Amino acid sequence: MQTKHQVQQLLALAGVSPNKRLGQNFLIDLNLMRLLIDIADIKTDDIILEVGCGTGSLTEGLAEKAGKIIVAEFDEKLAKIAQGLLAPKKNTEIIHTDILETKHTIAPQIMDRIKSARRELIGKFMLVANLPYSVACPVVLNLVTGPVKADAMYITVQKEVAQRMTAKPGDGHYGIISITLAATGDVKIERILKPSVFWPAPQVSSAMVSYVRDETKAGQIKDIDLFIEVVNLFLNHRRKMLKACTKLASPNLSRIEDWSEIFETASIDPTARPEQIRPEDYVTLANACYRKLTSRQ
Repeated sequence: MQTKHQVQQLLALAGVSPNKRLGQNFLIDLNLMRLLIDIADIKTDDIILEVGCGTGSLTEGLAEKAGKIIVAEFDEKLAKIAQGLLAPKKNTEIIHTDILETKHTIAPQIMDRIKSARRELIGKFMLVANLPYSVACPVVLNLVTGPVKADAMYITVQKEVAQRMTAKPGDGHYGIISITLAATGDVKIERILKPSVFWPAPQVSSAMVSYVRDETKAGQIKDIDLFIEVVNLFLNHRRKMLKACTKLASPNLSRIEDWSEIFETASIDPTARPEQIRPEDYVTLANACYRKLTSRQ
């Protein structure tokens, strides 16, 4: 792992500087980097996805623990720096690519590498990364709901994003990502990070967040895509009553003619506000929708 001076030297030798537009703030506190790795409790048969490796500082620590590390780095010059440093590590593959193909899908080549690694290794698949702000929420959501699901995530994100991930009903930050994470696992803020532990120092604080998937919880959801659709329907109109939101349903959900029956089945007050509904109640609501829609087919 690299100190601030070593990171600066690597960038200077490559003739580059941190790109503010890409949110390049390098974690330079080695104790915090070790803490993130320690909390993840990485085993030799685990698969790690890292997004935004920068100069490969965290990657070096991960390579000492995991069976396979797959890295997506959007910045070509940084990817080359990390590739050069990590070349001796045969368990590490650094790929110059955008982690997202679209807002809702992980890049196919990254997905292919993950699927291949899962055929070879029997351990957990985890996201461990200092996530760039612009991709944090879509990457996390995709790894919870997408075709390849993470068993756990250990990430640093901006504090506001961490608050959105861990928000409770009634909280102003409560939304699709906090509901989805709580409905499928256990999420918490492990540590608040001051701007000074990064270089260049951002203008806001950050946080270390952990998420561990709970298959018992996740298994309660009949259709994850429908669950997301239901949560989006109501949270996109969070100040309205639930019954008023149903008038704005998507073409799929608009096929439900009797929402009063849905609310009654789910034991949910139709005059409540979406921001007041617990994650587990959204699961019940989505499952009631699922049964209604599939019974009509």
